Amino acid sequence: MAANPDTLNNPMINFTLDGEEVSAFADETILQTAKRHNKEIPHLCYKEGLRADGNCRACVVEVEGERTLAPSCCRMPTDGMNVQTSSERAVKSQKMVLELLKSDMPKQGESPYILESELDLWVKKLQVGEPRFESRAQPAADLSHPAIAVNMDACIQCTRCLRACREEQMNDVIGFANRGAHAEIVFDIADPMAASSCVACGECVQACPTGALMPANNVGLEIADKTVNSTCPYCGVGCLIKYHVKDDKILYTEGRDGDTNKFRLCVKGRYGFNYIHNPLRLTKPLIRRDGVAKTTELLDPNDLDTVFREASWDEALDIAAGGLKKIRDEKGKKALAGLGSAKGSNEEAYLFQKLIRTGFGSNNVDHCTRLCHASSVVALLECLGSGAVSNPVEDVKLAEVVIIIGSNPTVNHPVGATFMKNATTTGTKIILIDPNRTAIAKYATHHLAFRPDTDVALLNGIMHVILDEGLQNDDYIKKHTEDFEFMQQHLKDYSP
Repeated sequence: MAANPDTLNNPMINFTLDGEEVSAFADETILQTAKRHNKEIPHLCYKEGLRADGNCRACVVEVEGERTLAPSCCRMPTDGMNVQTSSERAVKSQKMVLELLKSDMPKQGESPYILESELDLWVKKLQVGEPRFESRAQPAADLSHPAIAVNMDACIQCTRCLRACREEQMNDVIGFANRGAHAEIVFDIADPMAASSCVACGECVQACPTGALMPANNVGLEIADKTVNSTCPYCGVGCLIKYHVKDDKILYTEGRDGDTNKFRLCVKGRYGFNYIHNPLRLTKPLIRRDGVAKTTELLDPNDLDTVFREASWDEALDIAAGGLKKIRDEKGKKALAGLGSAKGSNEEAYLFQKLIRTGFGSNNVDHCTRLCHASSVVALLECLGSGAVSNPVEDVKLAEVVIIIGSNPTVNHPVGATFMKNATTTGTKIILIDPNRTAIAKYATHHLAFRPDTDVALLNGIMHVILDEGLQNDDYIKKHTEDFEFMQQHLKDYSP
């Protein structure tokens, strides 16, 4: 895992790295310390955010006084240690590992294979050259899945995909089968990718360092000419993403290291960008032609030119502003209203309501999210003084117990759900309160499947038991609540 900067209060580890005195955090490996000091060590099985396994041995370094080379990705430094990352012995071993791995890679043009993989980059940096060894026979590519292309000819069994699937997303689709020279990465019980239980989050694709797993639409081996940082437009998690673009067309998407997603994405954020290039998407202002009446009938997309004409932004904005001003002047301010979109940012929502209130002079402004969050916003305002989110989702790992009610996180906020699933591996207990057995129930300690429309009675019953058995925190109640006695009296009738 990545080093934790919050460990600054812990004693630092002082050692020598390539002749330079450096300091490492208590939970930091040699590789992480080297990266922090801008020293490059080749590595393939290591990826920030995943458990370090030391499988590939491309990152070996020489430690003074030790007989064998040490994998820097999973070796912690000790005080006084003397480490050489580019000694003759270490570099010779690094180059041999890279040459052996490169020898098993498919040749360009033989199969779907990403051109500039991490393996290729390290081979070039260390000037490994053409492999001297024959390639082993490998299975044909599996192109059965609509989103993910599988090419085990390029697999080096680094297990990054396995760890990403099992430990980050916790989907447990990818595993290891067989032993020794016959070992292979499999999906479920050696199923084709399309027939497996894969949810197409694509975490394995982002983790793969060789192109054994890659976006299905990138089988044509196109290389991006630029990257664009953005934020996923789908749900409220706000995952940071990076678009890989060629000729102003998105080839594929990767997650960035944001506070809300830690490189992770779901199927929507990773593959749901085709709408951007849909030929029916409006990319320029259109104005209805004179004499063409409005209708409730759906328009033929191929017939738009007969109904609308192309216009400049200035002309379109002038017409729109003029029409709104006319309504305001003739029928009054209350005749105008605005409905905002949840797809906009907080800043855009603020500007939108400001336009309606100050520009139109109307308080008739609303937002689609109010329809589903009105009750929770009011409750948060009354209880906490703010209708905003109180904690990042990742904080569930700090809780002993998490109650999920009125939410289906694996569907509505898939990346947020991964942090909930991760928390269960470190002792957090999930109590799911839902009439349906949703996917998160697999990770819950208890699933309370109440009858529909009895959720309030169930919550009142839980609070009744807490008070009846004296489990409440009286000091907290006294300092932070009002009219608690009224609620206590109300709950007497809700004995379970």
